[in-house]
Amino acid sequence: MQKLEDILGYTFKNKDLLKQALTHSSISGDVGKNYERLEFLGDRVLGVAMAHLLYFTFLTEPEGALSPRLVKLVRKETVAEVGTELKLHEYIKATPENLASNENVLCDVTEAVIGAVCLDGGFETAIDFVDRHFKKHIEKSAEPARDDKTVLQEMAHKFLKAHPVYEMLKKEGSEHEPTFYVKVSINNGGSAIGQGKSKKAAEQAAAAELLKILDAKYGKK
Repeated sequence: MQKLEDILGYTFKNKDLLKQALTHSSISGDVGKNYERLEFLGDRVLGVAMAHLLYFTFLTEPEGALSPRLVKLVRKETVAEVGTELKLHEYIKATPENLASNENVLCDVTEAVIGAVCLDGGFETAIDFVDRHFKKHIEKSAEPARDDKTVLQEMAHKFLKAHPVYEMLKKEGSEHEPTFYVKVSINNGGSAIGQGKSKKAAEQAAAAELLKILDAKYGKK
């Protein structure tokens, strides 16, 4: 584990926490030995830590610009990308082994590691951990993140004289690890389905998918 700790930039006092964060439920159904509870904690810590980072990085931006940035940075794809950069897939214990490279699992384990850091070193240490490993994802672009729901509404009004309508389709998974599915439709503009860990995230994902259709038809405006 020393090599992984070097990559993480954090040395655990309680090594069992790191081992637990890397253990999928396919290996152990014991809630005290797999990553699920740590992922629950880490998911919440990540949200607060990211809000902290954004608040002090973009000092002149209003809440309306910070919120879509937050959504983009805590979504599954971004968190899994950070997990890949930390090489967590090389240390995850799961069966079958290819689960370690699954985007959902990578996202969950990354959040579990954040939760483990929080328990082992405290909340401030966890914030520092998120700051170090997510900061470059913020700095990839100086432009504010696009709020896909807002952009979709603007395009719908401009080209179709219509409003996007969002419909909650279903909710899967456990209470602490849910997946929401939302459908967005525009009269004469088509429809798309998105998923996310919250209803809001699923709506943003659905909007992004429908924007791809409208962009292809009307051009990216």
